[in-house]
Amino acid sequence: MRRTFLASGAVVAALVFALLLGWWQVDGPGADQAQTDDPRPLPLTEMSFTLTDQSGRNVGPDTLAGKPALVFFGFTHCPEICPTTLSDISGWLDELGTDAERITPVLITVDPERDTVEILSEYVGFFHSAIQGWTGTPPETAKAAAGFRVGYRKVPLEEDYTMDHTAGVFLFDATGRFVTAIDYHEPRDFALPKIRRAFQNEEAGQ
Repeated sequence: MRRTFLASGAVVAALVFALLLGWWQVDGPGADQAQTDDPRPLPLTEMSFTLTDQSGRNVGPDTLAGKPALVFFGFTHCPEICPTTLSDISGWLDELGTDAERITPVLITVDPERDTVEILSEYVGFFHSAIQGWTGTPPETAKAAAGFRVGYRKVPLEEDYTMDHTAGVFLFDATGRFVTAIDYHEPRDFALPKIRRAFQNEEAGQ
């Protein structure tokens, strides 16, 4: 009986150690610079595109300067991934409280043919009030996606079409430097420390 108890204790200790090691390496003091599938840097300062936000204003990489940013690519006809991600972002912003004012969250549509300024304005209105919706011409959308190294394509349906696209949220600090990616439906306990890391980068640069 005592041997069984000791063995169980060892398993629990190993699990706790693994979780602490994962936190240390991913979001704790031992965290490395975030990696994407493409090892090249992903700075906003090297991107060039012009889109339109839900209020009709011209926007681009410079619009995101000066504050940390959360950038997500999606579209309003998306059945699951996009509304789920935007709901998650809304939850993160609610959890941040007044700190939510320190970050710029943006949805960039990969379906500019259907997602007009008016449609995007109505769509993002269902989520946290800080979330912006950006659209543009197909060529400018392609430039934006290329800058973020996002893939997307139109998929024909029987009477319509849908869009395949890269999921996940890009997190940048106030200087436009890529901090990390937040995966689709990532638990809030993992996502929030990543966002706070972007705030720490902002404070360190002041």
